[in-house]
Amino acid sequence: MEAFAHKRRNADGTGLASLVDFLLANARVVLGVSGAAVLALATLAVKRLIDRATSPPDEDEDVKAKQKSLEESWQELSVTQTSPKPELTSRRENLEEPLLSPVKSGTAQEPEDVVPSSETLPPERKTPLCLTLQEKLLGRYRDRVSVAEARGNLGRRLSEDICAELRNCLKKYSKLPFADAFLSGDLCDGLVGGGTLEVSFVLPLVLEPDLWASIPGEQTVVNDPRFWMIKRMGLEYFLRGSSPWDRFIVGGYLSSNGIVNALRKVLEASINWPAIGSVLECVVRPVVAPKELRLEVLHEQVRLDITLCPMTEAGDKTLLAASIEQPVGNLWQQSFYGMEVSRLKDLDAGDSGIRRCCLHLLKAAFENHPSWRKLTSRHLIHVLLHLSGTESDWSEAALADRFRQALEELLRYLEEGALPCYFDSRINLLGHLSLEEIDEIGFTLYAALAEPDLWNGLGL
Repeated sequence: MEAFAHKRRNADGTGLASLVDFLLANARVVLGVSGAAVLALATLAVKRLIDRATSPPDEDEDVKAKQKSLEESWQELSVTQTSPKPELTSRRENLEEPLLSPVKSGTAQEPEDVVPSSETLPPERKTPLCLTLQEKLLGRYRDRVSVAEARGNLGRRLSEDICAELRNCLKKYSKLPFADAFLSGDLCDGLVGGGTLEVSFVLPLVLEPDLWASIPGEQTVVNDPRFWMIKRMGLEYFLRGSSPWDRFIVGGYLSSNGIVNALRKVLEASINWPAIGSVLECVVRPVVAPKELRLEVLHEQVRLDITLCPMTEAGDKTLLAASIEQPVGNLWQQSFYGMEVSRLKDLDAGDSGIRRCCLHLLKAAFENHPSWRKLTSRHLIHVLLHLSGTESDWSEAALADRFRQALEELLRYLEEGALPCYFDSRINLLGHLSLEEIDEIGFTLYAALAEPDLWNGLGL
C-alpha cells in the first residue's frame, strides 16, 4: 500500500508538472513578457510546494533552503510590483538628474513643522519716506550742528595753540611790531562748515594817531568806498622813523602790500613750522599765494584754513590789508564782519528766528559747488540781512520758505551784478568778481532752483 501510494503521488506530481510546463510555454504568448515572468515565479512556488509534499522526511533541510529562496523570490516579486513606473513624459528630465541621492547621516525622523527664523525671512521692503524740504532742512541742520560742535571745539583749540606759537615768533622781529594776535572768523562764531574749518588770525597794527590819518576811498584816486588809504602826517615836524611803520611808507601812504610781503617772508623762511606741527601732532605749512597770507593745517580729524589779517582801526572802522586785486598797492579794505555777525545774532534773539540756521544750510550748499565757493559767508549774511527787512516771519515753520527765498534773492543780485552792503549801500560786495564769474554762478544757481526737487538741485 505504501509503495502504491508513493507511486500514485509520483504520478500525480508528474501530471501537475506537465500542466505547469504547458502553461509556462504558452504564457508568453498570452500574457506578454512581464506577465509571463510573474506567472513563472508563481508557478515555481507551487511546484516547490508540491515537491515538498512528495519528498521524503530526510529531504527537509533541502526543502528549507528552497523555501528560503522561495520567500526571497516573493519579496523580489513584491518589490517589482510595488515600485512605481516613471511616466513617459518625465523620463527625459530624469536623465539629467543624479542617479544617487546623497546619504544623510543620522536616523530618519518624522517631519516637523519648521518655523523659519528671522534671519531666513526675506527682508521687508521699506517704503521710502517722502520728506518735505522743510523736514530735510531741519534734519540736515541738526546733523550738521551735532557734528560741527565736536569738530569746532577741536579746531578752536588747535587754532589757539598755533596762534600762540605765531605770537611768540613775531615778538622776535622788531620790524613787525604787531600787537597780540587773536582769533576771528566763522570758526569762532559757530559758523562751522562741513569741510575745511576757516579761521582768521588778526594781527593788529598800533598806529600813532598824531602821525597817521585814514582817508575814505571816495576822496582818493581810487574813488571806491570799499577801500581806504592811511596817510603819513606831520613829516615836517615828525621826521621819518618816528613811527616803527615808517619803513612801509610808499608815496606818503602806509602800504598794505609792503606789510604783507614782509610778513610772508617771516612765515616762509623764519618760522620752523615742522617743529611746531610735530608738537601739536599736525602738519602746518604756509600757502604760497600772491595776494593772501594763509596757513594750511592738516590734522587727523580736522583741516584748518588760517588767514593772517594785518588790521588797523580808524575810529569805529576796521581796516584790513587788502587781500584781493586792487588798482594800487596802498589800499586797506573796510571790514564789516563784526557788525554782520552781531546784527544777525541780535535779530535772531529778538524774534527767536532761524537766520543763523538758514546761514548754516546755505553754507553747506555752497561748499559742495566749485563755482559757488567764490561767495563766502559774508555775502550770504548780507542777503539774509536784506531779506529780514522785508520778511517778518523767521520762525522754524518758515525755514523752507526763507531758505528758498534767500536763494532767489541772491539770484536777483547776481542778475543785477551788484549786492549792496547792508551797512553801506554804496559798496558792492560782488565788485571783486568778474562778469564771467558772476554769470557762471548765476547760471548754475538758476539751474538748481529750476529743479523740481530743490534738495537734489543743490546737491545736498
